[in-house]
Amino acid sequence: MKAQITLTPAEAKRLIARALLLHPQIQRALKSGVIVLNLGSTNAYLAEELLGREIEKERFVAGLIDSNGTCVVPKSERISSLVLREGRVIDENPEGLTRIMGPDDVFVKGANAVDTSGAAWVMLASETGGTLGHVLGTLMARGVPILVPVGLEKYVPARLDTAATKAGIHQIELSTGSAVGLIPLPGEIFSEIEAFKLMGDVEVYIIGAGGIGGGEGSYTFMLEGGESVVKDIFDRVEKIRGEKNLGSVRGSCGSCIYTCPERK
Repeated sequence: MKAQITLTPAEAKRLIARALLLHPQIQRALKSGVIVLNLGSTNAYLAEELLGREIEKERFVAGLIDSNGTCVVPKSERISSLVLREGRVIDENPEGLTRIMGPDDVFVKGANAVDTSGAAWVMLASETGGTLGHVLGTLMARGVPILVPVGLEKYVPARLDTAATKAGIHQIELSTGSAVGLIPLPGEIFSEIEAFKLMGDVEVYIIGAGGIGGGEGSYTFMLEGGESVVKDIFDRVEKIRGEKNLGSVRGSCGSCIYTCPERK
C-alpha cells in the first residue's frame, strides 16, 4: 500500500518527537539511564511527549531564527533544559551532569542545518559556544550517545565544512540578526524519514518540498509498505495535523549581550 503525506514544519516536529519515544536509546535511558534534553524547538515537542503535558515551547529555545533573522532568547525568558533519570525529572545542571554520563545515557540536541555530506551543524551566537561548546568534548570522550532530532526543513544543498571556517561572530561585518559561528554536531540524525521508519516497516520517498498559505517549509512524502502498517502510520499522522507553528520570544535589543553587526 502507498500513502502520500504532507507535513508542515510544526507537524514534522511533533512526528519526530512521538517517534523518538520508540527509539531504543530513549527507551533504555528512560528505564535505567539519564536523558539530557537540550533547549531547541524540536526538543520542545519531545519534552512535551516525555512529560505528558504541554509546556511553553517557544521558551524551551535558546537560539532561534524568525522572520527578523537570527536571535537568542534571553536567559530570563527560557525554560531550563529537561533532565530525566530513569524517567523522572531531576534538577541537575546538564553541563555538570555530562561529566558522569556514559553509554547507557543519551544527550539530545537539535541542529540548525544538515548538509549534503549528512553532517549536522549548530549555529553558535555565544562567544564561548554556549552549552554545546562546554559539553561536546566531554560527551565524545565518554562515549555518550547523541541524538539529533532535526526536520528536513533544515537541509541545505551544500557542504558546510568550508563555510564553517569562514563564519564566526567576529568575522561577520553585516548581519540580519545575531552573528554566529558554526560547529559540526556528531550524533545520530533523526528526521521525518527516520521517524516514519521507526513507526513501521515502510519505504519512505520525498516527492515534494515547500508550499504556500501556511504550508511554507513543508515536505511531501510517499510511504510504501504493508497495508496495516501504512494505515497505522497514516492514522498517527492524522492526529498531529494542524499542529500550530511556534512563535518566537525576543528580548530588548538595548540590553542584549549578543553581537548584531548592522548597516550604519
